[in-house]
Order: sequence, then structure tokens, then C-alpha cells
Amino acid sequence: MADTVSPDFALDQGDEGSVLRISGDWTVATVQEVDEALRDLAPGRPLRLDVTNLGGFDTAGAFVLDRTLRAAMPGTEDTAEIIGDHAAARSLIAQVHAVSTPAPPTPVRPGGLMAMLERTGEGFLKIVTEAIATLAFLGETLVTCARLLFRPWKLRWTSIVAVMEEAGLDALPIIAFLSFFVGMVVAFIGATTLSDFDLQIYTVELIGYSELREFGVVLTGIVLAGRTNSSFTAQIGTMKMRQEIDAMQTLGLKPMEVLVAPRIIAMVIMTPVLAFVATLAGIAGGIMVGWLSLDINPGVFIERLRTSVPLDQFWVGMSKAPVFGFVCALIACRQGLNVGGSVQSLGHATTTSVVQALFAIIVLDAMFAIFYMEMGI
Repeated sequence: MADTVSPDFALDQGDEGSVLRISGDWTVATVQEVDEALRDLAPGRPLRLDVTNLGGFDTAGAFVLDRTLRAAMPGTEDTAEIIGDHAAARSLIAQVHAVSTPAPPTPVRPGGLMAMLERTGEGFLKIVTEAIATLAFLGETLVTCARLLFRPWKLRWTSIVAVMEEAGLDALPIIAFLSFFVGMVVAFIGATTLSDFDLQIYTVELIGYSELREFGVVLTGIVLAGRTNSSFTAQIGTMKMRQEIDAMQTLGLKPMEVLVAPRIIAMVIMTPVLAFVATLAGIAGGIMVGWLSLDINPGVFIERLRTSVPLDQFWVGMSKAPVFGFVCALIACRQGLNVGGSVQSLGHATTTSVVQALFAIIVLDAMFAIFYMEMGI
């Protein structure tokens, strides 16, 4: 093994600037010999580094020299000019300089009215951009589904049936359970309120109208937004992160036909079924309360429900179900395809998917209510 040469340096100052000439071995084993002396070196003018006589060199020496060069030229993040040839000096100093460069400070937004208006404008532009992108995705989805329905032999029936089972049949227990207890709550509240007017018998009409028209389908949409949206977004987002969608496109497969269309079709088919089950479960909860608390026989309850609540209330609720299912699947698939290459983007997309679906269901339900009110239904 060759003998280690102690590091040394000399500072030459001229009209064109200062040159730091180094020699010997600048390694982790020797660099402490010149560390203190370099700390006291402060030329205060542009500094160049001469590595012509440099021997051994590693990252410890690169760190010490980079620190010295930064102190000599404050206010600039550019690397100093290096004179001479050395096998590792340039690359090691550049790597250490890049790693040790501090991150720029986070800009502090000014307060006041103008800052509030600026943030409001930025938020409004984001909402408009998101709405335009969603409408574009809606158009592409409708065209794809229409093309596949006119050519049913291109539909992926295995995927459709699998989604129907996962997002439909597997969700039946939780939807029925929630709707049953919501029906009980509505019946209790209605009976308590109507008892002040000796009108407890009208609890039947309250349960009928609320479950057939609103609660059954809205609860179904809310459960789908929390359960199915997160699942669809996570599935497609994970495929996007693993570059499986890119591989799919390389093979000539279209993600809209393979991933989006089966989920859209399955949800449009299964959401009315789930809403129907939720409606029956809610009415069953009302029957339970009427039987145990109001002494209304289940047979009497059902007969009064049949004669007092028009059948069109049932179709009002059912008409919303496929729309809710379509919107939930649309938002979930779009957010899944928007996932980037990081886990943070997957979590953000999943959260956005659930929030947008919940918001869309409430807004659509309000629009349906206004529409049917104007229609006199």
C-alpha cells in the first residue's frame, strides 16, 4: 500500500481572483489535519480550485472543500471553477454540492384582502378546470360504453360479472343493515313528533314516502361513494403506479374498454338492485317500530302503505339509482387514472374520489327533487 501524503493547500491571490491550490491526499483519514485552517480561510472574492497536485480524494475531502468554497463565495449556489485534471475531483465535488444545497425557503403568502381574493380565484379556477376535465371524461366514457353496447361481443362479461359481485352483492348486507336502522330512526322520530297531535298512524305514510323516495336510494349512493369509489380508485391507481396500464396500451388494449366500461355497466345494473333492497330494509325497520311501539300490526302497516302511498313514489326513487351508480363509477375511474407514480398521489386521489362522489350524490338528489317538484310528482 502506498504511503499517505498529508494534505496541504495554498491560497494565491491575483488581479483575476484567488486560486486555492491543494495537494496531497484529501480523504476521511487525513482531511482533519487541514480542517481548522480551512475554516479560517475567507478570501472574500471569487475563488478557483486547482487540483493539479491532488492525490487521494473521497467524499470527506469533497465536503470540506465544498464548504470552503461556499464560505468564500456567499450568495451564490454555483460550483467554483476547477483547474487541472483529476480522476474524481470534479464529479465528487459536484455531487456533494448538489446534495448539500439547501432547499429554497417556502414562500410566505401575504395576508390581507388581496391574498384572500387571490386564494379564492385560484380555488375557483381549480374547480372550473376539474369540472371541464370531468365533462371530457364523461363524454369519452359515454362514447366508449355506447360503442361496446352496439358491439356486445367486445364486452368483457367476466369483468362485468366480477364487479357486479364485488361492488353489488358484497355490499348488500351493509346497505340493508344501515337502511333498516335508518328506517327505525325515522319511524321513532315521526311517531314522537306526530304523537303530540294524536296522528301516530301517519307514521306509515312518513316511512313510505321517505324510504321510497329518498332514504333508500340516497343511503345506497352514500355507501357506494365510501365503499366502492375508494376500491375502484385504489385498484386502477395501483395499476397506474405499477405501469400496468402502460403495458396494457402497449399490447393494444384500451383502458377505457378494459377498466372503465365494465365498472360503469356493472354499477348501472347493480345500483337499482341495491336501492330496492335498501328501500325494503328501511320499510322493515319502520314496520318493526310500528309493531313494537305503536301497536300497528304489520299486516295493517303494509295495507295502509299500499293504499296511502302512490306507486310513483317508488319509481321516483328507482329513477335516481342508475344515475347515482353511473356518477360514482365515473368519478372513481377518473381519479384512479389520474394517479401518478407515488403513494401520496394514490391517497390523494382516493380521498378526492370519495369526497367528489358524496358531493355529486347530494347535488344530484337536490336536482332530482326540484325536477320532480316542478313536474308535480
